[in-house]
Amino acid sequence: MAFSISAFSGHSVVRADGELDVSTAPQLRQTITTALDEGDGKVIIDLTAVTFMDSTTLGVLIGAHNRVRELGGALGLVCPDDRVRRVFSITGLDKVFTLHDTVPDAAAALA
Repeated sequence: MAFSISAFSGHSVVRADGELDVSTAPQLRQTITTALDEGDGKVIIDLTAVTFMDSTTLGVLIGAHNRVRELGGALGLVCPDDRVRRVFSITGLDKVFTLHDTVPDAAAALA
């Protein structure tokens, strides 16, 4: 599992690669927190390279969503993989998060 922070169109982009589970959730939480602390409150989380995601990860994403709302910012999720999107659909979180196919799509929605 690897995490990175970059920028796209003025927004922080947190990229996750590999499996997101109970063992990697704390690192994801910290990476998102760092992006929020260093950026403008608008964060894109890129899940394009994620191969597995569990409920612990959903908890981290909900926490990030709540923190972003408190800051008056916005959160975009990039999730083109149908297997990962299914996790959002099954849990009903596809009604909480807008899932985008690409980072540019998410950035445009946050503008």
